[in-house]
Amino acid sequence: MELRIEATDLPGRECPAGPGFPGYRDVHVAVQRRARPGELLDPQPGDAARAHWALECATKPLPDGGVDITGRYVQGGPGGRFVYLNWVAGEERTMFRRAKLLLTGIDPRTAERAARTGLLIARLGLTDAKGHPLCAAVRPPLVTWSTA
Repeated sequence: MELRIEATDLPGRECPAGPGFPGYRDVHVAVQRRARPGELLDPQPGDAARAHWALECATKPLPDGGVDITGRYVQGGPGGRFVYLNWVAGEERTMFRRAKLLLTGIDPRTAERAARTGLLIARLGLTDAKGHPLCAAVRPPLVTWSTA
């Protein structure tokens, strides 16, 4: 199955300094490989109009219903799967924050349909209410899950 992440509303290439926060320049966002924070898939500039990633995943039915989604970019164990979107800055691509796209927020019927059709789409904006890069746990309504 392909897990397609479609992002809009990126926050820009700078994350301004604030109390206890140094600020960052040359901001990019990318998908982190499982258990490898330094290995990033297709970094996108923070001022892009849109960003997208396509992740190859495997699925298997769960005994209690629903679908378990795994893959090289899927973190966590059964019942707690997620994808990290890492915010990085500078030439060294230093991570300064990340969003945890929770797969547990997918409606079971949508997950089952995605397993059958081979496509699951996550649509989300990447700017938080303060105008900064989106971080922390991301679940509906901040992300919309669909199969088309």
